[in-house]
Amino acid sequence: MKKGLLTLLFIVSITTTLQAQEIYTEIRRTAQAKVNDPTADLLIRKFSMFKLDALNYLAIRMKEEFPDSSADLLDKEALSLNVFITNYTRSLVESRNMPANHQKKIIKAYMDASYSNPLFNDKDTELVLTYFNDASSLTRFSLDTDWRRAVLAAKAAMKSINK
Repeated sequence: MKKGLLTLLFIVSITTTLQAQEIYTEIRRTAQAKVNDPTADLLIRKFSMFKLDALNYLAIRMKEEFPDSSADLLDKEALSLNVFITNYTRSLVESRNMPANHQKKIIKAYMDASYSNPLFNDKDTELVLTYFNDASSLTRFSLDTDWRRAVLAAKAAMKSINK
């Protein structure tokens, strides 16, 4: 598990150095590669599957809702999604020796940050809450998330948890 999470953090560090127009494509390509790699750690594959689904949802909905928006908006959301997932995994790793109640607070904080910050206000709750409602999922987040706002909300929630 530790090895997989370190790999995930390494991927994030690579993507932050890319040019803006390449961010969405690179994060999506990396997630797809991890999903398709049968030798990859199962946790990495699950996190990558969520990323891939969230990125695909984001691209489709942006074309529908914001057809005139620039690729820059998609790139910013993709990068923020990547940061959100990285911060989430880092928080879980750092809390692995804490009581289960503390870990549950972290998970809930990230779930709330995702759910409370929709980007499209999509009425298809069955689709957007697929991961959120799956109690066995490691990534219980809404697909309809403004990832830039969610990163800020999760960061604020983590400050209050770690006081």
